[in-house]
Amino acid sequence: MRVLIQRVSSASVSVNDEKIAKISSGLLLLLGIEGEDSLEDVEWLCKKISTMRIFNDEDGKMNRSILDLDGEAIVVSQFTLHASTKKGNRPSYIKAARPEVAIPLYNDFINELENQLNKKVGSGEFGAMMQVELVNDGPVTIILDSKRRE
Repeated sequence: MRVLIQRVSSASVSVNDEKIAKISSGLLLLLGIEGEDSLEDVEWLCKKISTMRIFNDEDGKMNRSILDLDGEAIVVSQFTLHASTKKGNRPSYIKAARPEVAIPLYNDFINELENQLNKKVGSGEFGAMMQVELVNDGPVTIILDSKRRE
């Protein structure tokens, strides 16, 4: 499971020109799920994300977590995070989980993050064509992979 974390001062997700999630200060999380991913991957990532100190303190140092700020989050499914570009010019998505595996794990991820943050988490619509708008704060963008755990 991979997640691209973006610290944002604002973000939103729209489907068919209708805004379905909107936040101010917090995290926009683009989530890619592989076929071998499990609830263990979900739990590890959500714990790591909720406690990661990537927000500035009063001295401008990255010492605060989203929990410290009581920040908001949006999770958007993003199968293209598992693109393989090894051969040719067209990315292969063979590692991305099929919907019957990915949808339950996507929902588990949202639920677990809500439990970690003690608040509702916004989300995109799995499988839909979405428009994602964000103001990247910093910019701060971090990639986590539950298989590499670094």
